[in-house]
Amino acid sequence: MVSRQFMMFLLVGGVAALANFLSRILYSHWLDFTPAIVLAYITGMVTAFVLSRMFVFKESTRPLHHSAFYFVLVNLFAVAQTWIVSMVLAFHVLPWLSIDVLRMEIAHAVGVVVPVFSSYVGHKYLSFR
Repeated sequence: MVSRQFMMFLLVGGVAALANFLSRILYSHWLDFTPAIVLAYITGMVTAFVLSRMFVFKESTRPLHHSAFYFVLVNLFAVAQTWIVSMVLAFHVLPWLSIDVLRMEIAHAVGVVVPVFSSYVGHKYLSFR
């Protein structure tokens, strides 16, 4: 059975992923794909931290600055996963499959979803323990 905490993590993560995804589209008006992904990830990460602290890991006894440090650390691993998956899909897999319509959006959306489970474990046992 899935815990209530994990369900809340998924909900908060969904909101943060939406902030990430939509901000990447906005940032792409001024930036190339890679810096837009990184800035979008930061936008999503700030959203996720605030919402996670408020709604998912509210019993955390870790001081805010410690939680923030570990949150960033866990997310450095996650952004690497997001970037690698997004780049491989956008510039290799999807073109090979002759998918060009919304190619960058598809690649980025899949990239954002990939680190969900590693992030949950990292945040539960490091960021907000």
